[in-house]
Amino acid sequence: MNSYGDQQSARARARVPGPSAASTPDDDQSGYDGRPSPDAYRRPGGGRASVSGSVPRGAAPVGAAPVGGRASVGGAGRASVGAGTGGVGAARVGGRASVGAPADPGPAYGGRGAVARAAVRPVPAGGGVPDGPGDGQRGSASKILNKASKRRRRTNILTAAAAVLVILLGAGVVGGTYFFDSVDFTEPTTEAQTTQVMASDNKTVLASLGQFNRSIVPNASINPLVKLAVVSAEDKGFYQHHGIDMKGIARAAWNNFTGGDTQGASTITQQYARYAAKLKEISYNRKLREAVIARKMEDKYSKDEILGRYLNSVYFGRGAYGVEAAANAYFGKSVLTPIGKKGAISAGEAAILASVIKQPEPTATHGGYDPQNNPTDALDRWRYTVGNMAELALPSGLKEAGVPPGIDPPTAYPTTWKKWDADKCTTTCGNNKPSAKIVKYVKQELRAMDISDAELNQGGLRIHTTINTEVQKAAEKAANRDSDSSPLHGLPATYKSALVAINPENGRVLAYYGGPKAASWDYAGPNYTDDGKTFLGGGRPPGSTFKIYTLLAALSAGYGMDTIWDSTLEKVNGGGKINNSGREGSGLGCPVRACTLEHSIKQSLNFTFYWLADALGPEKVIEAAHKAGIQLIGDPNTTERHKIGNLDEAQLKKLGYGREVGFGQYAITPLDHANGVATIANNGVYNKAHFVREVDQRDPETGKFVPVKNTGEKLKPVAAFSPDVAAAAQHVLQEIPGINGVALDNGRKAIGKTGTWEFGKGGKPGDNGDAWMVGGTKELAAAVWVGREKENKKTKQVDRLPIYKPGGRPMNGGSVPGQMWKMFLDTASKAINADDKPFLPNSTNFVDPNKKGNGVAPPPPPVQDPQQPQQNDPFCRLLQQCGDNNNGGNGNDNDNGNNGNGNNGQPGTTFPLPGGGGNIGNDTDGGGGQTDDDG
Repeated sequence: MNSYGDQQSARARARVPGPSAASTPDDDQSGYDGRPSPDAYRRPGGGRASVSGSVPRGAAPVGAAPVGGRASVGGAGRASVGAGTGGVGAARVGGRASVGAPADPGPAYGGRGAVARAAVRPVPAGGGVPDGPGDGQRGSASKILNKASKRRRRTNILTAAAAVLVILLGAGVVGGTYFFDSVDFTEPTTEAQTTQVMASDNKTVLASLGQFNRSIVPNASINPLVKLAVVSAEDKGFYQHHGIDMKGIARAAWNNFTGGDTQGASTITQQYARYAAKLKEISYNRKLREAVIARKMEDKYSKDEILGRYLNSVYFGRGAYGVEAAANAYFGKSVLTPIGKKGAISAGEAAILASVIKQPEPTATHGGYDPQNNPTDALDRWRYTVGNMAELALPSGLKEAGVPPGIDPPTAYPTTWKKWDADKCTTTCGNNKPSAKIVKYVKQELRAMDISDAELNQGGLRIHTTINTEVQKAAEKAANRDSDSSPLHGLPATYKSALVAINPENGRVLAYYGGPKAASWDYAGPNYTDDGKTFLGGGRPPGSTFKIYTLLAALSAGYGMDTIWDSTLEKVNGGGKINNSGREGSGLGCPVRACTLEHSIKQSLNFTFYWLADALGPEKVIEAAHKAGIQLIGDPNTTERHKIGNLDEAQLKKLGYGREVGFGQYAITPLDHANGVATIANNGVYNKAHFVREVDQRDPETGKFVPVKNTGEKLKPVAAFSPDVAAAAQHVLQEIPGINGVALDNGRKAIGKTGTWEFGKGGKPGDNGDAWMVGGTKELAAAVWVGREKENKKTKQVDRLPIYKPGGRPMNGGSVPGQMWKMFLDTASKAINADDKPFLPNSTNFVDPNKKGNGVAPPPPPVQDPQQPQQNDPFCRLLQQCGDNNNGGNGNDNDNGNNGNGNNGQPGTTFPLPGGGGNIGNDTDGGGGQTDDDG
């Protein structure tokens, strides 16, 4: 109906000729020459808008109102004053409006004029009336004149109103066109997603990166029942309209004018337009802008594209952005599972997801539609959604949404939804667990793969790491003092620890523990700023465990295990006596001037490795460590760390490393140390320690995760040391776990080395500040460190403290760290069903006979008469001048104190016979070593 109550034909609508960028909601109803109506928002500046049709007596219909053109008011002839019927004459925007004379039927176009005046033909003098029917009029001339005046006044008013209306319509067209064109529509930015850092089982999430818990899925692969449910809940006419809810726009405008609620209902397209354009204000202006963008979106994207974008962006509550995250949060399912397949979203479950969109979470006035928070209203909303689903498609199917026919409407509210912990993490799940400390390494490796931080932060990646969940559990069980079974359990919280395990065959880091929380200081590796550019600190002096690299350097230079070294020599340049952890003279377990390299590594004697560093040069020792896997080493004069790979021999020499490097003065990290041990276990072949195996992202067509090109694990094994050198090192290092009482269960073959570093100033004599145990099998190489520190509330600095074993004695590498190392390797080896692979057989092929130590070879023992074995001679026993040949091992660092048997007897001094009993075992906490009493 038109504004006067008459039926209005299609022709009566305001029209603007010219091209239209988009169709309007009533395309199918248009009867104008069989063509659809053009878009009311997008139109050219010129043209005419005509209104025709029947006009009641006394009323003037509005004619054409062009912008910059002509507007006529047509009727059954030109308007005349006093005529029973008449029309308002031409009303021209920027021109003149006149009232036509009684004559010619059809519209009359007035003359030109500068302003829109309304002219009325004057009444002749004398009060007469113009020609017209006068006979039969009732009343006097004055009355007739009075009625005519009223008619003229009424006509003038209508004429003026029509002129104003025409002007407003013209201005509205201009303003609408300008507004439509002024609203920018740009391609919406890619939605930020979650990047998941996965364990090697491809199931366990070690950490989640990103601000939003969202996984974008291709719209073509989304379960059609979910699409149907969302359309049913949010926009029943989605597949019929062209993106705009005119009623909602009008309601928002009226409410804004009257001060009411401005949140009118919107189409799905409008909702997505509002989100994509970040239109957050609440006003009719926002509604208009939202509508314009929605119309432009409908021109650019298909319905399925719009719905898919909406489903990937909308918030469903429970910290879930997008339908894939929502399906997981509510049901532990994926919307990518096809209908009928195991784990697919059902119609009833889809209705729950769709129903929560209206209000996902409780507010002060309403409990929302999450079934856990508000079951009553959630059920009502679900029934509404299900009813619409049945009306729209079920069971007949819905072609537009891809719903196949034959699916029955749900009748019972699903009980499969999961309970939700409001305090549960969403985008940071697992991010403060010990394993999440690897994120910094993941980021570094991704940068090396040309994946920028911006790309990573945008999300959508799935990163498969090398971390083995069972090995990680074993590491945390052994190293975390909060674990009841850890050897650290019961010690004060000031005790800190680290444990890193690597697969020697490929360099994959299988376990990483640098502290109980990811956000805390990392004791297992280097600490950097978030951008990875600024080093903050990390690593501690490795003590005697570093001797394995001095050993590799010496063996590579041709020194044999039988080379002899002198413990009595003082340091170069007047440096004084070399400390051997309190073992001097007979405590060395060897002649003071004739200790072999093999004995020195087993008993961890410092002087031999000091003199090896002197003979080789400290730089050669550091280079050997780097070849094995050490990347960072402490500066000899500051707290800085140096990347060894960036320094050549001359630069290392310029930095001034002392010969103490031979027995571990300069800080390294447990991560690097584990890598170095892995190289020895792998027969001298180095594989760089790494954390990333594969990087995937969703295929935009299928929704499946596929590898990102030029990323992932690239193994580059390097033969760092000859197999003969590795074999000799393996041979001697296999004896050390047993010497320290930490041999692995069931005789599993393993190499190892203990080490400590003294506490220094502020401690008691003999106090240690760092304790280590490193080593491993052919399948697992591990480094363990224990230290102690406490924050100083006054200085706000971290103060280091001495470390003690339970009971109060100074902690050393073979005690608590050794127990942690053994516990871990026993548990982890069993968890991964590791084989007990043998190491290489011993070799001396690398030995250069010209390479000698600085010791003095002892005289060979005299040849004994086989008829007179001195070991049984009572006279020799009485004088204690006869020795024996018992090869009891030195009781070094053994907490049990029951296995510290004496060493070989020393040569006799009175008779030319072997003489003297074996030495007492060293550092035997449980009651002292047993002496050899056969001398």
